[in-house]
Amino acid sequence: MSELRNYQSRVGQNGAQSAAMIDEGLRAYMLKVYNLMALGLAITGIAAFVTFQMAVGSDGQLTAFGQAIYFSALKWVVIFAPVALVFFMSFRINSMSVPAAQTTFWVYAALMGLSLSSIFLVYTGSSIVQTFFVTAASFGALSLYGYTTKRDLSAMGSFLIMGLFGLIIASLVNIFLASSALEFAISVIGVLIFAGLTAYDTQSIKESYYEADGAEMAGRKAIMGALQLYLDFINLFLFLLRFLGNRE
Repeated sequence: MSELRNYQSRVGQNGAQSAAMIDEGLRAYMLKVYNLMALGLAITGIAAFVTFQMAVGSDGQLTAFGQAIYFSALKWVVIFAPVALVFFMSFRINSMSVPAAQTTFWVYAALMGLSLSSIFLVYTGSSIVQTFFVTAASFGALSLYGYTTKRDLSAMGSFLIMGLFGLIIASLVNIFLASSALEFAISVIGVLIFAGLTAYDTQSIKESYYEADGAEMAGRKAIMGALQLYLDFINLFLFLLRFLGNRE
C-alpha cells in the first residue's frame, strides 16, 4: 500500500488543488486501462468468431482448417502460444517500447481468440452471448468496488493468488482423474477467485498510478494493467460458462 500512502502524502503536502489534479490524472489513466482492456476483448471476440467460421463449413462439418487447429498436433500450439506470449510480455515489459508492448498485447488477444474459438463447438451461441453479458455486469461491479473501496485488499490478494496456484494444480490433476465432482468444485472456486482478483487488481492498478511518471512508464503500466484485467475477465467468463452455458 506504499503507493496509497504516497498519494495521501502528496495530497497533504499540496492541498486541494493538487488533489484535484492528481484525481483528474488518475481518472484519465484508469480510463486508458479500461479502454485497452475493452479493445483487447473485442479483438479476442472477433478472432474467435472468425476462426470458428473458417473452421466449420456451411454443412456444419469441420473444414481442413478446423480439423488442424482442433484435432491435430497443431492444437497444442494454439493452446500454449497465448501462454508463452503472456509470460514473454510480463518478463520483457520494462525493456519494451510502448508501441511494441501494445502490439504484443493485440497479438496476444488475437491468439486468445484463436484458442477460445473452440467454445463455439461446445456451447450454443446464445448461451455464450448471455454469459458474456453476465460476466460484463459482474466484472463492472467488482472492478467498481475495487476502485472505490477504502479497504486494503492486499491481504485478500495474497490469499487469492495462493488459491489460484492451487486451482491450477487441481485442474491439472483432474485431467487424469476426470472427476465430475472435482470439476464442479474447480468451477465454483474459479469464479470466486477471479471475482476477488478483479477487485484486487483494480485497486492495485489504481494505486500504481503516479502523476510524475513519464509517458513511457505510464504507457507500460496501463498496458500491464489492461492485461491483468483482461485475464480476470476472460477467466471469470470461462468459469461462469461452465454453469450458464448450454452445450450443443
